[in-house]
Amino acid sequence: MAFLKEFKEFALKGNVMDMAVGVIIGGAFGKIVTSLVNDILMPPIAAVMGNTNFADLTLVIKKGVEATETTPAVAEIVWKYGAFIQQCVDFAILAFCVFMMVKAINSLKKKEEPAPAPAPEEPKPTLDQELLTEIRDLLKAKK
Repeated sequence: MAFLKEFKEFALKGNVMDMAVGVIIGGAFGKIVTSLVNDILMPPIAAVMGNTNFADLTLVIKKGVEATETTPAVAEIVWKYGAFIQQCVDFAILAFCVFMMVKAINSLKKKEEPAPAPAPEEPKPTLDQELLTEIRDLLKAKK
């Protein structure tokens, strides 16, 4: 029972819930960026490159062999560098968007923070303290 109670306290803490919301929104945002890259940015780039789809850019490392009666089929080994390029573009756009969001949040936080309070002034000595200081200085001068 203590374990379940401890887990409940952990799961319902504000930081855990904020993180869960962030992960869910981040996943959805990642899909939006992927769609932006695949459906909006890559088609014009492919048109400029001669109707090349980045996902189709490959380099055959080893050709495949069809199966015969005596030998099994061997799959073709392909290096898919076009898909890698597309993922790099996805990452760059996503990283830029996250950077801009963090920058905007930080600028809002700076505006919200109140100006630091001025340091308190040292209290003025009382009349008794001033007199005692003068007496002390006079005694030091006589010596």
